Amino acid sequence: MFKLDERLANDTCRVGLLPLCEVLLMNDSQFPWVILVPRREGMTEILDLHQDEQAQLWEESRQVSIALRDLFQPDKLNIAALGNVVSQLHLHHVARYTTDVAWPAPVWGRQPAVPYTQDRMVTLCQQLAEKLGI
Repeated sequence: MFKLDERLANDTCRVGLLPLCEVLLMNDSQFPWVILVPRREGMTEILDLHQDEQAQLWEESRQVSIALRDLFQPDKLNIAALGNVVSQLHLHHVARYTTDVAWPAPVWGRQPAVPYTQDRMVTLCQQLAEKLGI
């Protein structure tokens, strides 16, 4: 049975569910950052998914990318599946700006997270859910 990794649950707000993935907003106001987590037990790599699930993951990634682009107009979208700290399969989507605190370096481990206010978190989750139709 699928269970979201505790670290992901603690660092994010749940936006909703797409056919394959749970959609999460990272609680770091420095970067608009969405994480897709396929609801499949024991997965650590994209190649662990069945071929049709891999295609679904990429479709959901496309949908999240469009939503981030439409809502935030970033200079660049970074998409990555690292799993070095959290082994559960998850795909990061980070809207980046040439003016952000980590540019041009990766966002991981550069500086501590700056949490959203509760109101801003709720608003962003609602906006993302609306864009994604969930």
